[in-house]
Formats: sequence, C-alpha cells, structure tokens
Amino acid sequence: MENMKLRHNFLRLSFLSAKMGYSRKMRILLVEDEHKIANALRQGLEQEGFAVDIEYDGEGGLSTALHEEYDLMLLDRMLPGGIDGVEICKQVRAKDIHTPILMLTAKDQIKDRVTGLDSGADDYLVKPFAFEELLARIRALLRRPQENSGTVLKVGDLTLDPATFEVARGGKEILLSRREFALLEFMMRNPNRVVSKETIMSHVWDFDADILPNTIEVYIGYLRQKIDKPFKGPALLQTMRGFGYKLGG
Repeated sequence: MENMKLRHNFLRLSFLSAKMGYSRKMRILLVEDEHKIANALRQGLEQEGFAVDIEYDGEGGLSTALHEEYDLMLLDRMLPGGIDGVEICKQVRAKDIHTPILMLTAKDQIKDRVTGLDSGADDYLVKPFAFEELLARIRALLRRPQENSGTVLKVGDLTLDPATFEVARGGKEILLSRREFALLEFMMRNPNRVVSKETIMSHVWDFDADILPNTIEVYIGYLRQKIDKPFKGPALLQTMRGFGYKLGG
C-alpha cells in the first residue's frame, strides 16, 4: 500500500443532531492482519475524526464485531487462520447486525467481488487504493439510513429514544443537556458492561476536545442526579472502582 495517498481535507464525520447540537465520534472496526497497513489507516481515519478499533486476525475480528457496537466495519478479505473477512461478514449478518461493511482486498476478480457482496458486505474496495476513495466510500455508507436507527434503548425502566431525543424513567420525562444525552446513549448501548473513562472519552467527546482529568466523573455525577436520585428504584449507574462505570437494571 505504498502508493496509498494520505492527503486529508479534515472532514469531520460525526453524528449531528439538528435538534440538540449533539455529536459523537463515528466508531469504526478495522480488521486487517498487516500491521503497517492497519496502523496507517487508523492514523488517517483518526485524523478525520473517527474512533478506530483494530483487530489483526479473523477470530478477534469476529468476536469484536459480534459483541461491540460500531457505525461501520472495514474487513480485510484475506486473514490468517480459519476465519476470513467473508466468514466474519456472514456471521455478523446471521446475527441480524446491520452495521455497514466495507470489504478490503487484493483480489480483484469479479467472482471475488461477488462472493464478498453476497456474504453481506455493502461495498468492496480493491487494494491498493487512494485514501480519498476510502473516505468517499465510508461517507457514502454512513449516509445510508440504518434499519435500527429508530430503536428505543431500554435499561430497566429507563428509556432513551435516539430519534426524538426523549429520555424517561418509569414514564417520567428526564431533561438532559446534549453532553449528558450523548453519555447516557453510549452507556445504554453498552448495558451491563464496565466501560473505562478512556473508552467513554473516546466515544462521547470529540478528539480535539479539551477535557480535564475529572470531566468524566463530573458528567457521571450529573447523570446520577437525573436518572437515579429522583427515583425510588435501584440505582442504574454504578461506579466500578478502579475499572470504570456500568449501567444496568
């Protein structure tokens, strides 16, 4: 991939809410066994405002794809071991996960492209490619409406509607600031899972945000005052000392 052109126009691709002005990083899973290529892609994508997680083999890629939530997946078709990009794609779709998938490969035969697309991939990019083309294809995939974009999130008796920006507990409406809403949505998309401060920071705050060491604790405190303190039910937002935070019902 020596001829990959890493010229960036600094296009900030983030989810923007016209109603609340709320934004978060778009999260990408990259499964690529060539470490040099993977690291170059991550660096370029992070400079464009994305959060990127890397897996270097099929087994790790499949596990992460099935258990973490992403806005888009980049899968190398040829991976070491018994699980390649096509198999990852098939198993992801079999679990009814509709995340856009862009497959990367050195195979440029028509039959190879057909195999990748038939396995459930949304697009197919042949190596070597220009970084600008990769960004254009990512933008196109992220513009497509997602089938589950209107799904109401629920943890215990707490509900959050990403489409209408409405939050309620036990039927009682809860008013949140745009940052509180972003933080709560992230926690509710990862229910009963311990998430570290670093993970929260990378998914809820922009990459160039000026964040103080106690910023996460402050906003966790704000949420507790709104989603737990006024209600008689069990506390949903828990601090896991030394590890992070967990939201569970």
